[in-house]
Amino acid sequence: EVQLVESGGGLVQPGGSLRLSCVASGFTFRNYAMKWVRQAPGKGLEWASGINSGGETTRYADSVKGRFTISRENAKNTLFLQMNSLKPEDTAVYYCARLDRGLEYPEEYTYWGQGTQVTVSS
Repeated sequence: EVQLVESGGGLVQPGGSLRLSCVASGFTFRNYAMKWVRQAPGKGLEWASGINSGGETTRYADSVKGRFTISRENAKNTLFLQMNSLKPEDTAVYYCARLDRGLEYPEEYTYWGQGTQVTVSS
């Protein structure tokens, strides 16, 4: 059974940092590209970042570029999202998802986690 479990969310002040983790199980993690998406209150899902299976190629939405860093540790089946210089508009539930066909197909995914809440507020 494929499982993705996110953690690391919380309440942080503007300008602060958080590091999200996503632990994967039930599939060969190193074979799949992964992504982070987020959903702000009252809004739809927004793609934030993606990474290929080996970790060499990353992509970012313009809204997070230069502030967020996606990475992975295949030996530990774990995906990360380092978020710096956080803004109130980054407030959202963050989900990790497994890409079915690779980084070039960011909308093709079948599995995602339960999400972790990030709130940026003073």
